[in-house]
Amino acid sequence: MTAPSVRIIGPGRAGGSLAAALEAVGWPVDVLGRNDDLSRALDGVDLLVLAVSDGAIAEVAAAVEPADGVVAHLSGSRTLDELAPHARRASMHPLMSLPDPQRGAARLLDNCAFAVAGHPIGTRLVKALGGRGFAVDDANRATYHAAASITANHLTALCAQVERLAASIDVPVDAFWDLAAASLDNVRSSNAHDALTGPAARGDWSTITAHLASLPQEEQSLYREAAKAAARLAGQPWPDELDNPLD
Repeated sequence: MTAPSVRIIGPGRAGGSLAAALEAVGWPVDVLGRNDDLSRALDGVDLLVLAVSDGAIAEVAAAVEPADGVVAHLSGSRTLDELAPHARRASMHPLMSLPDPQRGAARLLDNCAFAVAGHPIGTRLVKALGGRGFAVDDANRATYHAAASITANHLTALCAQVERLAASIDVPVDAFWDLAAASLDNVRSSNAHDALTGPAARGDWSTITAHLASLPQEEQSLYREAAKAAARLAGQPWPDELDNPLD
């Protein structure tokens, strides 16, 4: 079966990663940038992918003259309505961090999960990359994308706090990453509740008090909120006195 021809609007991290991954599996692909004429971008291709920011999807889709091909986006939060006036629409959101085209392509080719919707060419693309697809109802797109943002962004913010604290006590930060990886492995093999360890899970408030007292005041809020979330997960009642900033 002949591979569909693909054109991607957007040469950034997502577009570049997808282009490299598709080329690796033998799908013909070319990429357009912001300075190209987009009006005829759908001409001569089976699939036009809009690898642009969420807020630009509708504007870019409207700038493309309708043709026989399918128009798709890569957004996790937006629905197919963003692709009007095109009749044949699809979306494929890779549930993966794509930091640059080289690493991004490798991750897209490594059993990546995609939220798919619309025309079946999207599912065909996911299967060609060796990925796995799942559906998300339109009403649940924001919640789905919030979960993705927590996974990718909030974990990174917590890791940044680890970096700051490690630097402040002259401990190599690499020493903490095996622990982080093991914690994620524990969650993957069971669930977050069963994987939880540490003082909040035990209700060890004296240790948490000592932690807070050791931290600069600007670091206490993030630690406190994460510890409170851990306590809720463990079913431990959070003491009111720990809600006050410590000098």
